[in-house]
Parts: sequence; structure tokens; C-alpha cells
Amino acid sequence: MTLEMGIALGILAIAILLFITEWLRVDVVALAVVAALMLTGLLPAEDAVAGFANPAVLTIAALFIVGGAVVQTGLAGLIGQRILRIAGKNEFLLVAVIMGVVALLSGIMSSSGTVAVLLPAIVSLARSARISPSKLLIPLAFGALLGGALTLIGTPPNIIVSDLLREAGQRPFGFFDYTPIGLVLLVAGTLFMLLIGRRLLPTGQVARELQRVETPEELVDLYRLPDNLFQLRVRRESELAGQTIAASCLGRDFGVTVLEIVRPAPPSGPLPRLSETLRRPRANNTDNTARIAACADSTIASGDILIVRGNGNDVGHAAAYWNLGLQPAQAEDEDSLVSEEIGVAEVLLPPRSSLAGQTLVESKFGSLYKLTVLGIQRPDSTEKLDLKETPLRFGDILLVQGPWRNILALRGERRDFIVMGEPEAAMGAPMRRKIPLAILVLAGMLVLMAGNFLPVVTVSLLAALAMILTGCVSIDEAYKAVDWKSVVLIAGMLPMSTALERVGLINLTAQGLTNLLGVWGPLAVLAGLFLLVAVLTQVLSNTATTVLVAPIALAAAQGMGVQPYAFLMAVAMAASMGFASPVASPVNTLVMGAGNYRFGDYARVGVPLIILTMLLSVLVLPLLWPF
Repeated sequence: MTLEMGIALGILAIAILLFITEWLRVDVVALAVVAALMLTGLLPAEDAVAGFANPAVLTIAALFIVGGAVVQTGLAGLIGQRILRIAGKNEFLLVAVIMGVVALLSGIMSSSGTVAVLLPAIVSLARSARISPSKLLIPLAFGALLGGALTLIGTPPNIIVSDLLREAGQRPFGFFDYTPIGLVLLVAGTLFMLLIGRRLLPTGQVARELQRVETPEELVDLYRLPDNLFQLRVRRESELAGQTIAASCLGRDFGVTVLEIVRPAPPSGPLPRLSETLRRPRANNTDNTARIAACADSTIASGDILIVRGNGNDVGHAAAYWNLGLQPAQAEDEDSLVSEEIGVAEVLLPPRSSLAGQTLVESKFGSLYKLTVLGIQRPDSTEKLDLKETPLRFGDILLVQGPWRNILALRGERRDFIVMGEPEAAMGAPMRRKIPLAILVLAGMLVLMAGNFLPVVTVSLLAALAMILTGCVSIDEAYKAVDWKSVVLIAGMLPMSTALERVGLINLTAQGLTNLLGVWGPLAVLAGLFLLVAVLTQVLSNTATTVLVAPIALAAAQGMGVQPYAFLMAVAMAASMGFASPVASPVNTLVMGAGNYRFGDYARVGVPLIILTMLLSVLVLPLLWPF
């Protein structure tokens, strides 16, 4: 082994260690890899940063925008809910329909977005059919993973292996080239879940009622939010006038949450900046008042009426301290909880959330995200958790309240939050009116990709631009829809693959693989590649795994003198088989709390399914893509 090989192998080993331990974010690790390749001289600067201009990276970023628009307009939820109506209340049929619907949607948009949208409908179906949600939610997650294997744009690994073929001078995979093997695995996976898998799932009911995914109106009733609403009038002599909500420390010192400010006109104080707050008239406004959604930077003025939520004693103490008038809330004040502009939603903390171990105060949640946390629910716990003092954990569910646009913005923070349900459905008609335009753009994109009329990167960029220009998604929302950590991860790890190839490690590894398994023929190498990727995907990002293993598969095929298509298709398929762990994929994490699953539940069902998909891939791929 040469010195260059040792350096490259050392950089790769450190990167994999950091990916597994998560001591650093994956995008930071990827950027560090780029810097290390330049500093060690393994790659010149232009090659080390070439990943950021790679067509696969640009394609994936554009497809995030398209998927964000599909979710933002409510199109995804509309499709899913209408199709699910045919399932009835039979558990067998429910599992089959759920897996088929989510796979169909995941073939053209983000699997995590698809599951987040369909999750409330599935839990509602389970309740109405008197079936434990645990019997339906792992099938939902696994169906989304299998659906990602159906098309070129279903998941980033599919795009990566296709682009690798193009760079090697081979014909890249087309839009529907993944569909035959993808359908085989989807049908087999669905039959496995129907006949075996669902019998291995836990049979208990959801541990707590509050783990259910509810509509905004149901959340208001479920958390009994109107019971603790009060009005606080800011008297002229009160020292609270002129202060921001954050400076008042009403939440920190008294446990009182300001939901809305009712301000008479002409205003007796400065209005908060429109970029920071949301103004809307009272529905039955007869005195020309303005209702302003409260955020940390909202300024309180003399004469304002604060609509607050909190324990009666705490509100009373706050009123006495700040010299405020206290009176019961009016019936119309309940509008401050949910409307087309203001709402509530449940937000799940995934395993990699940076909020884990911090209190809400330490994380500065309110000032960062312009939302108020009204409650914290913890799976398997009946204890009422203190909003100020409780360190957050993986699996905690936060009830947040504020402008819908701020709730939707949390979807862009995928590492830290998973937004439950379909908040955009409560935003009213403005977004729903964009559904026909979203359908038109999506259909045009699929036709152009399927017909190979233009390069995939061109079509995806045009579709993303069309979604923005038609108003299906704003430019700010488009930026938030992109999972930038994934984009940087791919762009940073592609040069690592280039470096491994240049120093000879790719060929060396491929030669070792063929020497070890090649004596039993290409089928053994195919099986080895599938198993290697499937195992790594349980602990690493499926994208990072594909970037590293796909070149090995290509070199192995070239070394054996066989066509590379079956090998690379096996890598792409295996990268979607993240069934054995709740942290192998965001969709597994998303259903964990609502289904009251444990880590072992995924392995019990997922490991046999991985073995089944490997055997089928080894049997079918050589028929579809002969060696």
C-alpha cells in the first residue's frame, strides 16, 4: 500500500467514524473531507470542489424544491387521503393499500414528506377501524422506502448510480429503468408484511392518547387549550408598555404564554414589524382593532390586550407584578389558537436533534423559530413536564403555536424536527388553489424525464423554477425545502470517491471483492455488494454509502469483464432497504413515537425483509440486466 493510499484510507476511516458517532454534523464532516483532500494534496482544489457542480447534486437540490411544492400546496395529502378511502376497515386490506399508496407517492417525491403527510390519516384510519396504529405505521414507513426504489428520482442513490454510469461513458439509467426490480421488491415486501411482518409487530395500543396525530382543531380540544386563556390589559402606568415579549420574561418568570396582541386603532404604541409578526382583523371587528400574532420580538404598547395562556395563579401573579388588568377570555379569543394564519401542531424530536439534552430556554426556541411551545409530551410518561426546566429527549413531542408559515418552516430543519401531519391543509384556500398548477408542472416533469427529451438535471431545474414562478412555492420556501445537509454531504463525498479511485483504492477493493467472491461467479459478487450496502445503510446515510460503494461495484464489474448495470442497480436497491433500525431513515423515526415502537421492533421485521429483498435482487437483476 502506498503512502497516498494510506492517507486516503485514513481520511475515509475518520469520516466514517464521525458519521457513525455523530460527533459532528454530516455536512460538516463532508466539508472537512473536501478540505483534507486539498490540504494533503490528494486532489487539486478544482477537483476537490467539483462535487458542488455535479449534475447529480443539482438534480437532487431541484427535486427537493419540487417535492416541497407538492407538499406545500396540499397535493400530496389530497392524493393520499382520497386513495386511502378505498381501504375500509380491514387490517389486511389497509396494510396493502397503505404500502401501495405511500410507495406511489415516494416514487416522485421525498419519502419523509410523504410519510409526514399521510401519518395523520393512517392513525385516524386505525382508530376508526379499531386497529392498533402499530400494525400500520411500520408498513407505512417500509412502503415509503420501497417506493423510493421505483423511479430515477425516488431517492438520491438512484440518481448517483445513474450519474456514475454517465461519467464512465456508459448509458445512464433512465427514469423507469428502476421500476421492474422496484416493483418486484415492493410486491414482495407488501406480501411479506401481509403474511408475516404484521404478525411480528407489537399488538398493543398506542401508549398515550397524546401520541396520536390530530388535526389542529382536535389538538386544541385534546390539550384543553381554551381552559387556560385569559386577557391582560396593559394599563397606561404599567412598566410593561414599550417592552418586547422576550424582555418581559412572562414565560420564563411566570409560565405565561402570550398568544396574541389585540391593539386598538389608532394604535397607542408602535406596531411590531410586519416581517416579525402577522396582523389580521378580528372576524367580528366592530371597533377597528388589530390582532397581532405574538412573537419574542413583538413590542407591547399601552392599551394593548394580551391574549395569554397559563395557570390561573401564574397569570394572576404576572398581572400583579406588571400592574395589568386581568379578565376572562372571550369566546372569540379562541380564534387566537387556530385560524388560517395561526395554528398549532405537534413536532417530534428525531434522534439527531440538536435540541436533545437542552431545555427550551437553553435552545432559545422562541426567538429562533418565532413559535411558542405550549406543552411537551414524552412517550411512556404520564408526568406533566415543566416547559422551562425539562431537558428535551429523542421522541419528545412539542405542541407549538404560532403562524402557520413559521410552523411550516420547521420542515426545513429536518435534523432537529419532524412536523407531524399536514399543516398546510389548515392554511386555507390560497395554497389549495395552486394544486392544478402543481399537477401540471409535476406531470410535465415526469413526461420529459420518462421520454428522455432533456437531461435529467435540466428537467429537474426547469420543474423547480416552474414551481417557484407559478407560486406553488415561494423562493424563501424553496430554499427551506432543500435538505442542504444532504446536498453538502453528496457534494463533499463525491470528491472522496474520486480520490479513492486516483490512488488506486477503488480498484484494490474491487479486486479484493472479486478475489473473495468471484470464484463463485458474478451472482456472489452481486449478493456481496447488496449485503454490504444494506448493512452500511443501517448506520450511515444511504447517500454516503452509495457514493462510496458504487465506484467499487463499477470497478468490480469491469475487473470481471461483465456489464455493470446489475451491480449498480443492486447498490441502488440496497441503499433503500433501511428497515432494521429506527435511525436508518427519517421515515422510520417519524412513525416510532406514534406507533409506540421500540428499537427491536424494527430489527424483528426489518432483518428478514432485507434478506428477502437481497435474495430476490440476486435472482431477478441478472434477468433484467444480463452480465
